[in-house]
Amino acid sequence: MTLEILSRVFENGDPIPARYTCDGDDISPPLEFRGVPETAKSLVLIVDDPDAPDPAAPLRVWTHWIVYNLPPDSAGLMEAASGRELPAGCREGLNDSREEGYGGPCPPIGRHRYFHKLYALDRELPDLGAPDRKSIEEAMDGHVLASAELIGTYARPGS
Repeated sequence: MTLEILSRVFENGDPIPARYTCDGDDISPPLEFRGVPETAKSLVLIVDDPDAPDPAAPLRVWTHWIVYNLPPDSAGLMEAASGRELPAGCREGLNDSREEGYGGPCPPIGRHRYFHKLYALDRELPDLGAPDRKSIEEAMDGHVLASAELIGTYARPGS
């Protein structure tokens, strides 16, 4: 079985509902995980935007959310999971706003793509505190068994 990440509120390639953005409640969307390898010891979720700041002239990848040490038997994450609603033992890293937790889509111009990337690892990561993306990727290096992604899009009203 292949690793998959899905959401009941948007299909791959479709718009993310405003509720999950800075124009709504700015809460994390519900996510479902399938096909986690039996040998996985933990999961990592990274949500990013490769179109920042302008999809016509992207300059960087903006990280919106990092969750690490998700239990491999996690079926997913419920809506508004960021913070106290995460499964026991998992941690959140720093997004590019330098805050722990979910920071929803809020593109300054145009329609951006938001990649929800799920990684199955052959180990649990050490306690990294509140790591940034670079630290998470370094800790994951050589330990990824499988990966999957779900892409949503968002453009602010009037952009």
